[in-house]
Parts: sequence; C-alpha cells; structure tokens
Amino acid sequence: MTAATAIRRLLGDVQAGERLPTLAYDVTATTVVLGALASRDWRPMHHDYDFAVNRNGLRNVFLNTPNQAAWFERYVTDWSGPAGRLGRMKFRMKSSVFPGDTMHLDGTVDSVTTDESGCGWVELTVALTVDGETMTECAVRVALPTSPDDNPWNRRGDAWLP
Repeated sequence: MTAATAIRRLLGDVQAGERLPTLAYDVTATTVVLGALASRDWRPMHHDYDFAVNRNGLRNVFLNTPNQAAWFERYVTDWSGPAGRLGRMKFRMKSSVFPGDTMHLDGTVDSVTTDESGCGWVELTVALTVDGETMTECAVRVALPTSPDDNPWNRRGDAWLP
C-alpha cells in the first residue's frame, strides 16, 4: 500500500467500542538489535545474548522501550492512515518481549471527541500481548481529520491541543 492508496480515516468513520485489526509480528534477534541500534541504546541486554542470559539471568535479549514505542506508533498510524497525527501516548511495560515471541497488538476505541479548536480526537487503548499475556499496555490520543478537507498536520498553536 502506498501513501496515495492508503486509507484516509475520518473522525466520522470511528465509533467508541470499535476494535482495531490485530497486528501480529514474529520477533527475531534482528528485530531486537536493530531497534536498540536505531534508538542508540547500547545497553548490552538489548544486543548481547551472553550478557542477557548468563549475567542477567534472562532467557534472551529483549525489546527496549523506544522499540516498543515505535511498534505502538506504527500500529496506530497504520490504522489511522497518513492524516492521523499522534497527540499523546503513554504505556506501561509489564514484562519483556523476546526473540521467538509472536507479539500481537490489539486496540479498542475508547472515545471519539472534537475539542474546542475543532480538532477531532480518538482515544485508544492498545495492548501488546504474547501468548495471550499482556506485556505492555498503552493509551493513545490520535487526531483524525473531521472532514475530507481537514488535516491535523496543519494545526499549530492554539489549534493543536494534544
């Protein structure tokens, strides 16, 4: 799918209670290491198997915080389309994600609102699970266009209140 053919989701297309499609991804050591490198996280538990297993007692290297944040951002923006603009995101990591795991990202629309500046907002709850166990919980606020000629990316100053 290219940006030209990507879905342009409008605020009116979304309803509270709606479930987002699942994104499943098989995590590899490359997934973990490249995420750590991209975020300049040189801590060895994210790239050195021997350190992670023999020194720290873990089962393998594991996804770091910025890597998980990037997966949440991808999940939300794949759903929202190119005009979706993240306003806020906060998450709580409960357990680690390792190579060999298949992570599943699932989301639910909690609310759909328009603020005083006319910006359309969707509040989402997203969970990253492995084998049915929640590894990370995430709350996201994403702006969506309210009409075909609206674009949250054009909002500045008092018109952008994330």
